[in-house]
Amino acid sequence: VSRASPNLTFVPACLPPDPVEVEELQCFVSNSKRLFVMTGAGISTESGIPDYRSEGVGLYARTDRRPVQHAEFIRSASARQRYWARNFVGWPQFSSHQPNKAHLVLRDWEKLGKLHWLVTQNVDALHTKAGSQRMTELHGCTHRVFCLACGDRILRSELQEHFEALNPTWKAEALDVAPDGDVFLTDEQVRSFQVPACQKCGGILKPDVTFFGDTVSQEKVSFVHQRLAESDSMLVAGSSMQVYSGYRFALAAREKKLPIAVLNIGPTRLDHFASLKLNSRCGELLPLIV
Repeated sequence: VSRASPNLTFVPACLPPDPVEVEELQCFVSNSKRLFVMTGAGISTESGIPDYRSEGVGLYARTDRRPVQHAEFIRSASARQRYWARNFVGWPQFSSHQPNKAHLVLRDWEKLGKLHWLVTQNVDALHTKAGSQRMTELHGCTHRVFCLACGDRILRSELQEHFEALNPTWKAEALDVAPDGDVFLTDEQVRSFQVPACQKCGGILKPDVTFFGDTVSQEKVSFVHQRLAESDSMLVAGSSMQVYSGYRFALAAREKKLPIAVLNIGPTRLDHFASLKLNSRCGELLPLIV
């Protein structure tokens, strides 16, 4: 695990942690016995992975590009070709990202019995790389791939080998990197890229992630609600909670009258009912909490 200086390329500007805020978060965590933590893209920006919504540095602020939509991926062979070509180019860099201090702190809190359950909205596997185990990947993980027809699952690294075998002379220069591991390519670059089918049944392969426009399974939602019901407080780290799939759990926590702390640079949907709101980098503030 890399313990190098954080990569701040995609981190919005913010002030250093205020000592008063550090003390307030310390009290919040100290008073929690079964902490429910939800993380978003803002916890991974310090590992060099951009997010979508951050002011000035997020994908939406820097480009007019938008992530692939679920219906488009399912319906269109050319959309799948474009997605996988971009993902193929971006995979070596994306899969090499390492956890930062914030991921390691949450892993340590779990080992100490402080963190009851972790739910991440990220698909980057950084919590897994850090060693977290009491965890749900709400939107899946790009490191896994499955067949839409037979359900067979393979590792994304294994699929990379299939791509290379099918496209021995295909090359493309990446124009920019996106949050979920793909890069931006021109239509001309994508046109000749070959996409493998499922080796078991010939079906369509899809990353094991919830694309925009898709929904999280009811089974997973119910499981997370159960973990929240067992918890006594909620900490949101690195998320504006704009996506309902995660926001619903904050609403449930409010209904249960659980104290909620939010650590995020910039406004969130929880600011008007959170017990505590902190505008700091996750990797800078969380390591200060004992």
